[in-house]
Amino acid sequence: MPRPEAFFLHGVAVGVMTYGFIGLRTLPIDGWIRAQKGGHFQFLTIQGLAAAWVTMVLSLGCDLLPSFATLRTAKRASLMIALPLTFVISAVYWPLLLFFPSLILPRQLPGLSEPSSSSTLPSLARIPFNMDFSLHLAPVITLLVDFIFFEKKYTKKQAQIGSPLVVLACGTWYSWWVEYCASYNHRFPYPFLTENPFNIRVGIYAFVSLLAWSCFRLMNALHP
Repeated sequence: MPRPEAFFLHGVAVGVMTYGFIGLRTLPIDGWIRAQKGGHFQFLTIQGLAAAWVTMVLSLGCDLLPSFATLRTAKRASLMIALPLTFVISAVYWPLLLFFPSLILPRQLPGLSEPSSSSTLPSLARIPFNMDFSLHLAPVITLLVDFIFFEKKYTKKQAQIGSPLVVLACGTWYSWWVEYCASYNHRFPYPFLTENPFNIRVGIYAFVSLLAWSCFRLMNALHP
């Protein structure tokens, strides 16, 4: 039988993240984003959400089939990707949203009605808080709780060899992907990338990747 508290966490996490993703279709700029190269998956937020969602679905599988070793291995590998990714997304998104929203939020398009939460900055495409929570807080909170209370820490070899390789692969993938999409869309999903030249963007990609790796190492070291 699955542990009820773990099963509850994983089930709620899947539900909340699914709600956040489905809710994107209610945004005024949804059609415009989906018409672009890459659609919503231009955004690192959505890629992190997808990684977290897969991790939680695998966790539900492990709850229901605890003796299935291959499923457990897949969940641990997915967690190694999703945990630092969602952590760095939240660490970058919320400070920018609070203090420099024009660097992280896209502009509203002419002719589109604004979300109700855009009253303070009508030129920026804000989203309702419940959706913001589902996309930018729920993934990292649920993954961190799952890691601390229901998972063992990663071994020294996994932390020193596996995690930097995973972060390097993810960082390289997203750097290439967002540059590729921007070559068609003539703009980046995040204004702070659009406003910087290529060499600065490379520095941003490298810094964010290093931050993700450092956060993973710290979280694993602090795991009881």
